[in-house]
Amino acid sequence: MHAITRYFPILTWGRSYDRSALSDDLIAAVIVTIMLVPQSLAYALLAGMPPEAGLYASIAPILLYAVFGTSRALAVGPVAVVSLMTAAALGQVAEQGSMGYAAAALTLAALSGVILLAMGLFRLGFLANFLSHPVIAGFITASGIIIALGQLRHILGISGGGDTLIELLRSLGGNLGQINLPTLVLGGLATAFLFWVRRGLKPALRGLGLGPRLADVAAKAGPVAAVAATTLAVWGLDLGARGVAIVGDVPQALPPLTMPDLSPDLVGQLLLPALLISVIGFVESISVAQTLAAKKRERVSPNQELIGLGAANMGAAFTGGFPVTGGFSRSVVNFDAGARTPAAGAFTAFGLALAALSLTPLIYYLPKATLAATIIVAVLGLVDFSILKRSWSYSKPDFVAVATTIAVTLALGVELGVSAGVAISVLLYLFKTSRPHIAEVGRIPGTEHFRNILRHEVQTDPAIVTLRVDESLYFANARFLEDHILDRVTRDKAVEHVILHCAAVNEIDLSALESLEAINQRLSEMGVSLHLSEVKGPVMDRLKRGHFLNDLTGRVFLSQHEAARALQSPAAPDETRGRAPAPDNKGGI
Repeated sequence: MHAITRYFPILTWGRSYDRSALSDDLIAAVIVTIMLVPQSLAYALLAGMPPEAGLYASIAPILLYAVFGTSRALAVGPVAVVSLMTAAALGQVAEQGSMGYAAAALTLAALSGVILLAMGLFRLGFLANFLSHPVIAGFITASGIIIALGQLRHILGISGGGDTLIELLRSLGGNLGQINLPTLVLGGLATAFLFWVRRGLKPALRGLGLGPRLADVAAKAGPVAAVAATTLAVWGLDLGARGVAIVGDVPQALPPLTMPDLSPDLVGQLLLPALLISVIGFVESISVAQTLAAKKRERVSPNQELIGLGAANMGAAFTGGFPVTGGFSRSVVNFDAGARTPAAGAFTAFGLALAALSLTPLIYYLPKATLAATIIVAVLGLVDFSILKRSWSYSKPDFVAVATTIAVTLALGVELGVSAGVAISVLLYLFKTSRPHIAEVGRIPGTEHFRNILRHEVQTDPAIVTLRVDESLYFANARFLEDHILDRVTRDKAVEHVILHCAAVNEIDLSALESLEAINQRLSEMGVSLHLSEVKGPVMDRLKRGHFLNDLTGRVFLSQHEAARALQSPAAPDETRGRAPAPDNKGGI
């Protein structure tokens, strides 16, 4: 039974579902549905899809996530960054607006679903850890800029486009003579209104005496007001005849049953983009889910989240949608509105289905400029250049990763940007761990504690060198450790014992083991014994599988204090070395 509930979390929360949870979930669903109608249409525009695809991508995926997902607040559907990556990927294989483009979108969603499901079933959620927070922050910042610039053409009423910063700027600059004044006025007013709604509407309504809950609902419905007002303006003033681009006919129907194109050529072209979309979408989703779960002392399962998101994308692939994931803004709204269980998402799906059946005729005159304004206001909130300053002051390698991700994304596009971010993060990690911090340590007088001789005033024995390696030992740093130890011993003829203090060593791979064997042999030829101290249990278990411990010229000590006491020569008094820690070194060991 446990195995079934692990893969079907609905069986866990569904058992305790009661009338109180139903009431809270219904209220949350109403609020989220009101927000998602314009947002879904807008993100379909961003993905290059017809507007109804945004609604379709928000119905079946939400229902499937409610069955397989573990987060009680996560709202699944189209999001800005994934929609941008979808447009970038599909633009390489088909012309926007064509049947081939829509079919490729289904294939992309299906591939993303398969990848996520496979990762979940094989418990590969840890792979997302290769995308560090600085890389994600840099990628989202750059993507936000590209998205906002890409939507400016709809605000200005001009043609053009592009996937990179240079292409977008060149396109906008070359078409400024085509600006449509009515479109600019509508788009500008909608953008200004939506920016004000985000910060000013709720306080204004509270000032008028409206309760906090009603004021919050009204603020969330702000985009709906912008949609209604601009749609009425286009209809009443016949602005469509004056060049204002409108949504036009939207099918008044539930999501259709669709079939992805699984031809080998198309699958081959979309496989890498699908992988990147899957990983980026999962990282964004799990970050939001874990943040919201922590506020209620709940837990989400990363591997089961992969299955939930995989099922959601499969649902999008077979119901006319495009790739989806858990969105930040909609999930926060869902949480703040009081959602208690994933059933809130299911009720939201029913609300969107009703909208698809009954409201689509009302958006015929909806200007695309309003949808573009919705996207711009949403994504500019994701742009965060402060990460550059924070990473520069804290960690130069992280700064390099952030700056490279931003630069490559802006210059070469989103796929190459995230690929470059991952690659440079891995390379920087390998470089950093290939040169681990190795501290020579001595005893703090009057204690059993051993600290860095460069940071603290400590006692040492001239015949004993104790080196603390602050990193696991593996192929990339094994030779560095070997060179460091031999350099230290060859320039000090008084050394008789070398102790490797292994408290920070969590693993020793085969390459590192061979280096330890070489160190042991070389030290033995010099008449120096090699010892180990504070070796962790799992590391010791691994070492026992070979012959290294049998060949060790010294001993393995339970603690560094025990090693120093056993090896210290009675005739050789301790030397006091090092210095008291400076103010900026407090806490360093």
